[in-house]
Amino acid sequence: MRGRAFGFVYLRSVKKIQDIVRQNSFAKEDLVALLQAEGSDRQALFDAAHAKKLEAVGNKVFFRGLVEFSNICSKDCLYCGIRKSNEQVVRYEASDEEILAACRFAWENRFGSVVLQSGELSSSIFVNRVDRLLKSIKQLSNSELGITLSCGEQSQETYQRWFESGAHRYLLRIESSSPGLYAKIHPNNLHHAFEKRLECLRMLRDCGYQTGTGVMIGLPFQTMEHLADDLLFLKTTDVDMVGMGPYIEHEDTPLYEFRNQLKSKQERFDLALKMVAVLRLLMPDINIAAATALQAIDPAGREKALKIGANVIMPNLTPCDFRKEYQLYEDKPCLDEDADLCRNCLEARIELAGGEIGYGEWGDSIHFFKRKKPSSDHENS
Repeated sequence: MRGRAFGFVYLRSVKKIQDIVRQNSFAKEDLVALLQAEGSDRQALFDAAHAKKLEAVGNKVFFRGLVEFSNICSKDCLYCGIRKSNEQVVRYEASDEEILAACRFAWENRFGSVVLQSGELSSSIFVNRVDRLLKSIKQLSNSELGITLSCGEQSQETYQRWFESGAHRYLLRIESSSPGLYAKIHPNNLHHAFEKRLECLRMLRDCGYQTGTGVMIGLPFQTMEHLADDLLFLKTTDVDMVGMGPYIEHEDTPLYEFRNQLKSKQERFDLALKMVAVLRLLMPDINIAAATALQAIDPAGREKALKIGANVIMPNLTPCDFRKEYQLYEDKPCLDEDADLCRNCLEARIELAGGEIGYGEWGDSIHFFKRKKPSSDHENS
């Protein structure tokens, strides 16, 4: 059939966006349609995601004080500004005292949680140091601070050890759930294997972590179908939290060569917002972070994400002397703000976005506890 039948134009049945957003489950073509929404359809998506957020996780926004404690990395990811082969980076390691001072600030200011983030290392010296820091953070905060780690691929033994020493959430971004696209943005060797990334996500769940991952949005070679598959991957992997944001190029990386293939930064920003909104509809009770990369494109980027689905924000507590050296991408915001300024700024931003800060709360993933409930019931029976 070539578009006409019985004297009238034959049209493939197309769902309206207003109907799709009311669904409880979504096919891949539904997700693609939502990601392509413009104008009033885009607003209908955002309104539905905001309503779903309020219904599923409420209006609270949870702080995660971010401490980027080292930019030394064994990986050579083709998109990353702190990749091992980038000789333009000044490498640093914050001292234990500096890290613990940042965590103490978070505790005294009732942030509820901190995130310890670093380049990917797996030496015994690194593993032991993180273990020691976890125990010290628990001690200085009377075990009141929640701790998320984002320290890359490790062995199951290491993950378990860190879990037992006080970490209870772990973020390990997949960046793309497509093996083909993953291969285009990473070196082709065993140290950057897609299957290893998946295996680590499985290990984190087995250890008991609230497990998080995420993707970059607007990569070279990336299609809407890739992004729809990413969303379905997050759903089928049954993650508890997601951190994802727009891809922003960095001139000292191999992927910069393909910058002419990119959508504009504004287009990538808008697509990232739609990814947040669609994910909230797809997985209503997970935690979704308002990525700092959004603010690198739009000064109000993080607030806009909070309005349409995100419920976690990460004030940067990294000592200012080090922040400019932890640039995974260009134009990273808040490089010169001290912790007090960053806190005050975010408090005002969240209030403008109509949110309420969950002071002193860990803000754990509701989804995690629902996921764990059957085994808990079994243990208690």
